Amino acid sequence: MSVLAPLSHALAAVLAGAHHVLSFVGPNVSWLLAIAAVVVLVRLALLPLTIRGVRHSHASARARPQLQALTKKYSKKSSSGSPSQADVMAMMEERRKINEEHGVPRFAMLAAFAQLPIFLALYHLLSDVSRNNAVGAMNDSLVASLGKATFLGTPLTGHGYLSGDTTHLVITLGLAATAAAVSYLSQRLWVLPNMVRTDLPESMVRMQELMPVISAGGMLLAGSSVPLALLVYWVISGLWTAGQAAVIHRWFPTPGSPAAARAEKRHEKRAVLTTAR
Repeated sequence: MSVLAPLSHALAAVLAGAHHVLSFVGPNVSWLLAIAAVVVLVRLALLPLTIRGVRHSHASARARPQLQALTKKYSKKSSSGSPSQADVMAMMEERRKINEEHGVPRFAMLAAFAQLPIFLALYHLLSDVSRNNAVGAMNDSLVASLGKATFLGTPLTGHGYLSGDTTHLVITLGLAATAAAVSYLSQRLWVLPNMVRTDLPESMVRMQELMPVISAGGMLLAGSSVPLALLVYWVISGLWTAGQAAVIHRWFPTPGSPAAARAEKRHEKRAVLTTAR
């Protein structure tokens, strides 16, 4: 049994339950709404981790100037040779104190990694049921029902660009392109401007600039093999991510980022207008 099986079964129960509740609207719409319900419920469940991630990025941004000064301090000490063990230990202790002062959690990346198994489990679930394999609460009857469901005349269980007729190709390519475009625009418009890139190596900045293109290209490539139901999920999930990124960019920008600078200018402009009145 796969290590993701418990998560896949839990998500199967959510998908089956959502379809049961929404079955009154008809098989095609009910499955589309069930997939949307899974997106909403999963993202709501992950919301505490998202909030924790935003707090971590803010804390890290506040601590960054002191950490950079600390690095320069000990770099000067070790410029004549290898740093002593005492210097290394002292630097680690000062780094720990700075992180504690600004509230940077020790295991901050765990929040981001905790989301990965859920997305992988959902991918395997939709892939399995699209291949007529029952998974937990998604029994043979529900799998057969999903197999008959369509989106604009194209089966939700169809795989890739070339597994059907011209309509299938157009719908599948359109969904993959939509998911790719939403991912690209959300990263370009809201994620990148909310990142602190001051004093970063040029190679790292260039890689960050390429990430939206890589992400969008990966979705277009994946569209050639994944089921249509998963593309529907990607579009809906991408719209949620875009809205979430826009909210964070607008109201909770990372200190020191271009988004924070724009927020400060808006605040100053409002203050001037209020004074003028």
